[in-house]
Parts: sequence; C-alpha cells; structure tokens
Amino acid sequence: RGLATLAGSWIGGGANQTAMLEVYGYNQEKYAAMVAVDIVVANIWMAFLLYGAGKSDRIDAWLGADTSAIDRLKNKMADYTLSVERIASAADYMILAAIAFGGVALSHLVAEILVPFFEAMGLGDTILSANFFWIVVTATTVGLSLSFTKAREYEGAGASKIGTVFIFLLVAIIGTKMDIFQLADQPLLFLVGFIWMAFHAILLITVAKIIKAPFFFVAVGSKANVGGAA
Repeated sequence: RGLATLAGSWIGGGANQTAMLEVYGYNQEKYAAMVAVDIVVANIWMAFLLYGAGKSDRIDAWLGADTSAIDRLKNKMADYTLSVERIASAADYMILAAIAFGGVALSHLVAEILVPFFEAMGLGDTILSANFFWIVVTATTVGLSLSFTKAREYEGAGASKIGTVFIFLLVAIIGTKMDIFQLADQPLLFLVGFIWMAFHAILLITVAKIIKAPFFFVAVGSKANVGGAA
C-alpha cells in the first residue's frame, strides 16, 4: 500500500481533478472555479465524515452493521506494520526515492510509446491517446505490482508516510490553480456543488443502510469518489 501510494501519489492521487484537466484539456479559468467549488463543498462534507468517525459505534448500530471484519483488518495491519517497522536508514530513503521517481520516469516512457501507437491506429480523439491516462495507469500498476514483492517491507521504513507527503504536494499544486474569488461571479456553480454532494451523501447512506455496511466503508468510499486521501 505504501509503495503504491509513493509511486503514484503526485501524479495519480488527485485524479478526480487533474485527470479531467490534463486528459481533456479543460478551460483553465473555468477549472479554477470548479476546483474552488470542489474543495469548499468536499471539505464541508468531510467535516461530517470526521464527526461520524468519532461516533462510528453509534452509527454502525443504526446501520445494523457487522464491524468484526474491520477489526480483524485493523489488527492484521497493525501486526504487519510492527513486524516490518524499523528505523529508516539513508539507504532506505534512497531506495524509496528511486522507486518513486523511477516509477514516474517509467510511466512517462510508457506514455510516450503508447500514445503515438494509438494515434497511428486512428484513436487520436480517445482517452487512449492521452499522455496523462497512461502515466497514471502505469504508476499505479508499478506500485501495486511491487506490493506483491519483498519491496512491500519498505512500509516499515515509512513508505506510506513519504507517500502522504507527496499527496499533500499534489494537493498544494492543484490549489495554486484555484481562485476562490471566482465563486462570487458564479454562485450557481456553488449551488450545483451542494446538490451534487447531497445526492452523493444520500445515495451512499441509503445503500449502506440497505446492505448494512459499516460507517468505515461509507467514509472511505465517499472520499475515494469525492477526492482526498481516503
């Protein structure tokens, strides 16, 4: 998990916003307003999720959810982290950096090879001819593939923590394209954001109630779709 995060975080972690911009070449000015709406509305909803996380036992009881599987998973993850945890050395950080930036370099190389190939096949107007699409797919594949090897033990050296730093850098870079004052010029866009988020929340909670899913899955599933470090 840590290596998957590290290898793909700064190019794949904000796929919701960045993929739309890079793959479809969306208008930069309109994009700034959309990012503002996304950040403001999404974080208001996140406040409710965080509040719910503190009262998950009561919410799970209302949902009628069985949380035993989550408890087993938490214990398993905690045991694994303790089993590989160590004081990271300079060599560990060098290897983690090599994995991260090597994965990024490989992703760009694959994109440069595949994009012309699909354009030559007459697919130049599809997502298959978008550089960013292949960069994200390759980086994610590299991270997930390494997680099945002994390289996953670098989790104990702080792979997830370093990956989180890269995610925050990505979010900061996205934020530089945001002009929150544009919301004053397009207030209806803000209203659309609230309607969209309300539909998302109602649908998610309704389905969770029907299938008796724990609040854990509601929160993680929501953030994975809305955008953010789930």
